Amino acid sequence: MAVAEESHFGRAAARLGMAQPPLSQRIQRLERHLGVRLFDRTSRQVTITEAGALLLDEAREVLARSEALMAAARRIRDGETGLLRAALPPDISGETVAALLARFSAAAASGLELELHELPTAQQLEGFAAHELDVGLIHHPCDVSGLELGPVLRRELGVLLPGGAPAAALPEVPLASLTGYDLILFPRAGAPAVYDDLLTTCARNGYTPPAVRHAQGASFVRGLVLSAEAVAFSPRDAHDPGAGADPHGTGRGAEAVASPTGRGVVWRPLSGTPLALRHSVAWPGGRGDAAVAAFAEAATHALRATAGALPDLPSRPLHLRPASEYWL
Repeated sequence: MAVAEESHFGRAAARLGMAQPPLSQRIQRLERHLGVRLFDRTSRQVTITEAGALLLDEAREVLARSEALMAAARRIRDGETGLLRAALPPDISGETVAALLARFSAAAASGLELELHELPTAQQLEGFAAHELDVGLIHHPCDVSGLELGPVLRRELGVLLPGGAPAAALPEVPLASLTGYDLILFPRAGAPAVYDDLLTTCARNGYTPPAVRHAQGASFVRGLVLSAEAVAFSPRDAHDPGAGADPHGTGRGAEAVASPTGRGVVWRPLSGTPLALRHSVAWPGGRGDAAVAAFAEAATHALRATAGALPDLPSRPLHLRPASEYWL
């Protein structure tokens, strides 16, 4: 194209930022490859042949498509288009999910598609390792080797317990007052270190449940609390703020859920806030781009705005003790 437009090898070489001999050699190689002569050369001028003129428009189209391909690749590299595979843990409330999606849609480029999955931390880590997941919201503690993290946020846990339980009459519930009640927890495989950390903290605060029952769905958990001598830990934002009032005037809220027996289920804060869920957005190291950054910002903002999550800033670096997986 440059030689055809300049009709001169010297001027074409200067335009392309190269020396003239290599340009002449490239034209010769191209002619051999195509099997046609592109230019008639004399000592004074270069004239495009009829075959060269017929191929010139094709060459312009090929170059334009090549430039479009490179531009698309840059947009994909920078997270401005393509597919972002993301995940959230099952305990995130519907209000938080909706707020995250709204903020992400407003910030993300128009050509970006979000594929959102509901996955516990262990499955998210597997997805990162298998290159099947681009970004996710994980629970700490967990093995974060090879991952980059957004800010760590803390959601305090309260307790769901039968309305007829003695502890339900308290404005704040000490863990030790739950003695004798079974504990309903998510399956350990979903976040082993979080599971173990919760049980260890309960034991340190005087509560060792006679048995641990496994459940995840909110309705199933409430059903177990209503029908058995069991309690469950839950963040306040997992419940409808308008579903129940705080009869003790603590200002921290409580929820009452009706049951066929009339006892209901209530939510109470724990004394001293000993239990919390800690989250941060995570993604494979070195693979962060504009799309990942937009998701991380949207998730962090949604957790703070709808779930009351607060920054969790340790006084020293956090790491895993390999033998126990607990945070130090």
